Amino acid sequence: MNASIRDLKANHLAATSDFRHAMRNLAGGVSVITVGRGDDISGMTVTSLSSLSVDPPTLIVSVNRQSSSWPLLRRDGVFGVNILAADQADVAERFAGKDGVKGLARFGTLARRTLLTGAPFLTGVLAAIDCEVEHVIERHSHAIVVGRILALEGGDGKGALAYWDGQYFDVKADADIAETQVPTAWALRGV
Repeated sequence: MNASIRDLKANHLAATSDFRHAMRNLAGGVSVITVGRGDDISGMTVTSLSSLSVDPPTLIVSVNRQSSSWPLLRRDGVFGVNILAADQADVAERFAGKDGVKGLARFGTLARRTLLTGAPFLTGVLAAIDCEVEHVIERHSHAIVVGRILALEGGDGKGALAYWDGQYFDVKADADIAETQVPTAWALRGV
């Protein structure tokens, strides 16, 4: 990397508050990452989930290394991805940890089950994706976790939960697509 570019980056960092404000403009799907085994379980709400590869099926998620879920993810090397349905904003709030509840208490009375790895999964989600940790890249406060998908189950196709500008909202395919104005050039390219 060019030394002058490296110096520029080191001497000019964006303010944390400005970055946070800018990122609130990026809408994202809402998922709960679940970890642990038996009663030693926890979970966290994320919007930083993305597919990485179809062959082999892998995904990435950014995890705060200060979260109560991080030690369990590192210990067991497996995790569950629970893609939340439109009517699960209360579940997203519970696992966001805003009330200070951690570990098993985050699950409360929610029904849970396991798939292949033994990681806990919530019921009633749009999709459940069972992963083993393939690679971890630790940077700053977070870790980028690459997960190899070992098993998955799809939901019933009801609307998805999304997060934008500090609020949860539901995305229902039939209603939202009909109301969206897609530029003709994009529609022709299939974007």
